[in-house]
Amino acid sequence: MTQKSIVIKSALDARQAAFFVQTAGKFEAEIHVSVDEKRINAKSNMGTIALNMQEGQTAVITAEGADEATAVEELAAVLA
Repeated sequence: MTQKSIVIKSALDARQAAFFVQTAGKFEAEIHVSVDEKRINAKSNMGTIALNMQEGQTAVITAEGADEATAVEELAAVLA
């Protein structure tokens, strides 16, 4: 399992959330994102929008699977 905490640089609107989900969908790994007590599947558009990621919040990206390290780094780059 690979995990990384990141401070969100800017709030995700619907378009940015869709890009985040598209990026997560490229990977085989199971990927989750947590903000506060909420945890969602990073490959879920509705979940990502519902998480309501805002500037300055800390998100924790967790991945488990064959390409987990690359997935975590790419998704962290999207949020940062």
